[in-house]
Amino acid sequence: MKTKKILSLTLMLFFSVSASGAFASGETASIIQSEQPAVEVMFVLDTTGSMGGLIAAAKEKIWSIANTLSSADPAPEIKMGLVGYRDRGDQYVTVFTPLSDDLDTVYSNLMKFKAGGGGDGPESVNQALHEAVIRTVWSRNASVYRVIFLVGDARPHMDYDNDIKYRETCRKAADKNIIINTIQCGNMQATRPVWQEIAKIAFGEYFQVAQAGSAVLYDTPYDKEIAQLSRKLDNTRIFYGSADYMREMESRKDKADEIYEAAAPSAVAKRAIFNSKASGEKNFLGKKELVLDVETKGVSLDEIKKEELPGALQEMDSDEIKNHIKEQSLLRKALQAKIDGLAKKRQAHIENLVKNEAGKGVESLDTKIYNCIKTQAADKKIVYTDGPAY
Repeated sequence: MKTKKILSLTLMLFFSVSASGAFASGETASIIQSEQPAVEVMFVLDTTGSMGGLIAAAKEKIWSIANTLSSADPAPEIKMGLVGYRDRGDQYVTVFTPLSDDLDTVYSNLMKFKAGGGGDGPESVNQALHEAVIRTVWSRNASVYRVIFLVGDARPHMDYDNDIKYRETCRKAADKNIIINTIQCGNMQATRPVWQEIAKIAFGEYFQVAQAGSAVLYDTPYDKEIAQLSRKLDNTRIFYGSADYMREMESRKDKADEIYEAAAPSAVAKRAIFNSKASGEKNFLGKKELVLDVETKGVSLDEIKKEELPGALQEMDSDEIKNHIKEQSLLRKALQAKIDGLAKKRQAHIENLVKNEAGKGVESLDTKIYNCIKTQAADKKIVYTDGPAY
């Protein structure tokens, strides 16, 4: 009888792993699939000299896109990644940022991009697109909305040796259930048919925007206050764990400081809005964070080794630590509530501005990306109704 039970459990485990695709191709996946919806987005961005306006817009809009993606109910898990590309002979051909729920790192890497190089017309689109499809570690869960946005103004070089051409890459994307949407910046006639073909093969959408992207970009009276609250919100984080994990979280804090120093208040505000949402929890708190774990997940302080706590807490007794955690929890909730209230006012303010500029909302990059996401994500039972977040 015991042998039969063991055999039965073994077969159940085998078929669960096979169905979920876990452990295939060296990747690790959970045997039990989460019911929470998930979105994985790779941006493939031309960073040559003609793309300065679009790169500047992208630095503003990536948090808007994250907030748009997070507006589904229930809120999805969100991962983003980035491939910046130029051409052979330039400073670089591609710069690759892996798919991750650490959006601060993705954004920090995006902030480093400056337009330069290019000049001969075609660019290394083939290599960039291939890296986005093949080099990226995509999840294997069929319920995940996996999508690439290819953004650029010039067609690919088709004359390079050892270059995997876009048609083959697009077919592989379609086989992996990865959608490729193409955004043509400007009006180069030679680019249009290629961008349209890429979208068609990979079951995506093609649309054209002005050279600078036609994004909705406004400063609001609420940005600076939200940015100030964001710093205070970040300071409520208490990371704990192994020495390696603590170093990783220190690096995350450094990334946040870079963002505060380099990004516009509007971008910092949008980051704060994202971090205060359910979808932003992993970007905000990482994998282990003391306030969340003790107050919400039922982790006991007795289970945590003293050396895994931050230095300041190691000097406290148990009651002092509990009181400190409670104080940070109450402060965090108050800050998140303030950010949520200001976020609504900010969104309404921009929507009113867009409404008063005839046609701007319909033709904007924001609306086109939102409509794309809304239609495609519905096939994964991820429903969007609120319109784009600005």
